[in-house]
Amino acid sequence: MFRSAPIPCSIGGVRRYQLTPLKILFASAEVAPFAKVGGLADVVGSLPQALHALGHEVAVALPLYGTIDRAKWGIGAGAAIAAPFGGATLNVTVRDVVRDGVRYLFMDEPTLLGRPKVYGEVDDVRRFALFCSAVREYAGRASPPDVVHAHDWHTGLVPELLKQRDADRLPQTATVFTIHNLAYQGLTRERVLKLVGLPEDRLLIEKKRFGKQVDPMARGIAFADVVSTVSERYAQEILTPEFGEGLEPLLEERRNDLYGIVNGIDTKVFDPRTDRYIAANYSADDPTGKAQCKAALQQEFKLPAGAKTPVFGVVGRLVEQKGVDLLAAVVPQLLQAGMQVVMLGTGDPKYEEQLTDLALNFDKTFGLKIGFDVALAQRIYAGADFFLMPSRFEPCGLGQLISLRYGTIPVVHAVGGLAVTVRDADARPANGNGFSFDTYTAAAFRNACDRAVVAFKDADRLARLRAIGMREDHSWDASAKEYVTLYETALANRGKQEGVA
Repeated sequence: MFRSAPIPCSIGGVRRYQLTPLKILFASAEVAPFAKVGGLADVVGSLPQALHALGHEVAVALPLYGTIDRAKWGIGAGAAIAAPFGGATLNVTVRDVVRDGVRYLFMDEPTLLGRPKVYGEVDDVRRFALFCSAVREYAGRASPPDVVHAHDWHTGLVPELLKQRDADRLPQTATVFTIHNLAYQGLTRERVLKLVGLPEDRLLIEKKRFGKQVDPMARGIAFADVVSTVSERYAQEILTPEFGEGLEPLLEERRNDLYGIVNGIDTKVFDPRTDRYIAANYSADDPTGKAQCKAALQQEFKLPAGAKTPVFGVVGRLVEQKGVDLLAAVVPQLLQAGMQVVMLGTGDPKYEEQLTDLALNFDKTFGLKIGFDVALAQRIYAGADFFLMPSRFEPCGLGQLISLRYGTIPVVHAVGGLAVTVRDADARPANGNGFSFDTYTAAAFRNACDRAVVAFKDADRLARLRAIGMREDHSWDASAKEYVTLYETALANRGKQEGVA
């Protein structure tokens, strides 16, 4: 049966995180603020600091991409390690920087790891295979970690390397593998296992589902001591064919070691009381500044000023997963009904073109910026009345958590983390904090938007909804404690899980 991480796990009857600090090594392809593409960077940028605040020793490994500003972050000299790769070894220089108590390990190798792009190179699988090898080599040094926490397919070979290559060298080190988005698995025909010195035996699921391809995501799931994902609901959903992306048989085999922990957000960065990017600061106790933020946002996008006109905001990737097809269908209806929409994002060129055409046709009511701008994103969170997030699937989602923090009411598809964190205000009038829809159709999405507009017209109800969301705690504090329990579970499982066929 699926279990969620809040169930206490103990070793010898004692919750060790309360008594003994753990030494934890994170491995991730992106980490905010150094290199960010999506929500993965935000998670790995914030969770380690929350763990450090609990008294644990945390280091975070990431590639030193060419776009990371060494001078800005004080990245200086480092020590070289020899990472096995392609039948030989490559020298990788580990340059470390301590920030807010967390040690960041920048893996510097100019040929593969030092490319400008985080993702999108033709040899991404090779690049991240080298990164995995470097992480494995670093972990085996004089003072090994208690836990290596690997994130998404880019680090999917790390648990197997530590189990297959280092079982004797690191007998006490446990591995945790977190799935942030199962849709991206790193499938490749590349002889990636041979590159890092692993046996070229393929998993049964690779043979059955993916022919001759190797699946790094599947290998992380198969070989880690515990597997987690970023909400309890998504952990349940990925056991089904609808959301399992072809890996549901493997996940079913690991379900007793599968946990869900909902993400938090950095409440210091996302704080309308102190946010320097927004027109006026405000709080749940004194929300008057939000009206100024709305007026400034309308002015920035050259929309008619009007406090009585609902403004719907969108910030995110313009890809199928995020429900852009529903946005493309419903946004014109909202605009024709007299609403305003502001949108910031980048992604699939066909959606970018479609939305650009829409903006030309509704230039007085639809504000669009293709690209990403951190400051503008926060101005949208602060200035909009509602935040649209009709994702087809959503492992956790951060946008709805940030919008709640800013008193901007989310309208979401009730899947994954969205279903966990957003409570429909009509279904739960006492403590609802947003509006949701169950069926993935334009009609259901439009209905949720219409219900939001009804609430907007009731000033007292609107104020109450905003206050409920702003007073909720979506910080990393609680989730970090659940991760410590997860680490203890991984340590208890160490040596029991020999990999799944």
